[in-house]
Amino acid sequence: MTVQELPGAGASHRSTPPPWRPRTDAAPLLPDPEPYRVLGTEAADRLDPALMRRCYAELVRGRRYNAQATALTRQGRLAVYPSTVGQEACEIAAALVLEEQDWLFPSYRDTLAAVARGLDPVQALTLLRGDWHTGYDPRELRIAPLSTPLATQLPHAVGLAHAARLRGDDVVALAMVGDGGTSEGDFHEAMNFAAVWQAPVVFLVQNNGFAISVPLAKQSAAPTLAHKAVGYGMPGRLVDGNDVAAMHEVLSEAVRRARAGGGPTMIEAVTYRIEAHTNADDATRYRGDAEVEAWKAHDPVLLLERELTARGILDEEGIRVEREAAEEMAATLREGMNADPVLDPMDLFAHVYAEQTGRLREQAAMLRAELEAGDE
Repeated sequence: MTVQELPGAGASHRSTPPPWRPRTDAAPLLPDPEPYRVLGTEAADRLDPALMRRCYAELVRGRRYNAQATALTRQGRLAVYPSTVGQEACEIAAALVLEEQDWLFPSYRDTLAAVARGLDPVQALTLLRGDWHTGYDPRELRIAPLSTPLATQLPHAVGLAHAARLRGDDVVALAMVGDGGTSEGDFHEAMNFAAVWQAPVVFLVQNNGFAISVPLAKQSAAPTLAHKAVGYGMPGRLVDGNDVAAMHEVLSEAVRRARAGGGPTMIEAVTYRIEAHTNADDATRYRGDAEVEAWKAHDPVLLLERELTARGILDEEGIRVEREAAEEMAATLREGMNADPVLDPMDLFAHVYAEQTGRLREQAAMLRAELEAGDE
């Protein structure tokens, strides 16, 4: 049978296509052509002095926290620490835009965001010391466990937010992930589910340029990571991740939108990891000093400090006060981390099931007997 003989193939048999579901206009969802900035622009005229002083205090504290945690790894008090030096603006803004009832879903690199949300700095590092799987009660401050596997916290955030909306609870989930995490299947599943169900979620992608040693250009061909949001049907925002004022503004808008029933937003924060991936990484193998130095000139702490001092919102005395407060925090952190943890082997059985199984009770009894025999 020739093509002309097929039913409907002839000109006289042409028919109109079946109706299809109208799609969302992509234009309003597209990110800005350049990362959105506030500091150093006319938009800085509307800065809230009290909010910016709070942000500055948290940035200074966060920089000192990073330095102290890195020092603890060199002293053997931490097994590993993924520093956020250079990314503090993303971390602080993410913590400050949430209400008490909201949830933060951090990755393994986001201990600073958890601390800025109110988590005790020692508890935030307990996982990285190897004492506990989490080290804190996630429900207490509504901070999910620090997620070591890439992007697995994103579907958790969507599920919690969707469930909260079904219950009528006023909850927004803010999920943090790195540029490397956007290449994971969990990222796709979370974005798609959130958009289809209009879950009250904000996805914050900290694009620090590298997935360990893999540069962004080798893992994504998209114009920006923020463009990925359009394919799922949610707005994508492109922001200067070192501009804490811009980060706070854009994240606040996304949280308000989610809370009002407007659905999810994906935000790409363009930032840079100044230090190595972790203390186990040699960053000189895949990037040059000139690149790092260029980003140091765009330091988030200095950007805000210069803006606030130029506007008379911050002076030398204010800088001194915040630095001293950061040193006090670091001293408390050192004291807490230098105290040897009290470990009880029986804790192995304490947090497995709400009610222990018979087999676990047998194993616990065997271990208890061995421990008692060893003490004799």
